[in-house]
Amino acid sequence: MKQYFAFQWHITDDCDQRCKHCYIFAEDNCKPIDSMSWQQIEDCFYNCLDFCDVYNRLPYFYITGGDPILHPDFWQLLTLIKDHDIPFTILGNPFHLNDEVCKRLKDYGCQKYQLSLDGMRETHDWFRKAGSFDITLDKIGCINRAGIRSVIMTTVSGKNIQEVPDIIDTVVEAGANVFAFARYCPTDGEEDSGMTAEAYRHLLDLSYKKFKQYEATGCQTYFSKKDHLWTFYEYEQGIFKIPEDAEEGVIYGGCNCGNCHLTILPTGDVYACRRVQNSINISGARHLSC
Repeated sequence: MKQYFAFQWHITDDCDQRCKHCYIFAEDNCKPIDSMSWQQIEDCFYNCLDFCDVYNRLPYFYITGGDPILHPDFWQLLTLIKDHDIPFTILGNPFHLNDEVCKRLKDYGCQKYQLSLDGMRETHDWFRKAGSFDITLDKIGCINRAGIRSVIMTTVSGKNIQEVPDIIDTVVEAGANVFAFARYCPTDGEEDSGMTAEAYRHLLDLSYKKFKQYEATGCQTYFSKKDHLWTFYEYEQGIFKIPEDAEEGVIYGGCNCGNCHLTILPTGDVYACRRVQNSINISGARHLSC
């Protein structure tokens, strides 16, 4: 049975926000907006399909930006994806969603729509923009009503680590289908995330117990353990165990970047991971959109 290979595809930098932790504008808040032309999008799409044919994989797209819905060819791309019966997820903003738009996304085959929540109201709006917190929570219901799975993702740093337990309560109350968090990865080697390893380990412990409490009540929110440090935490707790008959050289956990997913930027540059700035494949840069 073929396995999926996921492409996190940034079709545009265009966005309604200038988030303080955004990788796109991390080094230059006034950088020009990069967007793929329709010809580049089409070429990139078919190159991804060719890639999967060569490596005997099934394609899966995470369409993102910026906010991908702002790209003038966004719906044309979804038509192309639907015509090839390929599953996809949207990673975007809440500002252009309504019941009609979400229903249309569902008709094109959208499986999940991921929004971000990076703190409670004051902190989240400081990271993103005024009003973003309330509209994000409001659009969870909009996504759910369309039959799309709503996903809330939190990027954790020293600025918001104390608020994560409250964020969990908030997204559960709002009816999010999936919740996950992961550490902020500094864009500059001289920066740090503003939190200690001990503080983050404490967050994992606190969150694990909160997840279990919610699950025991029949909570409908699925808590995804996205951060790979969850494996170490669960190993400590005796939850994750390496098989007794483990073969030498077999990897039983960790990141799959480059193995079953990669990132494509609007410039056509290819990254093993968007969070790792120096993971660009120079030899393959722009290849997927040429």
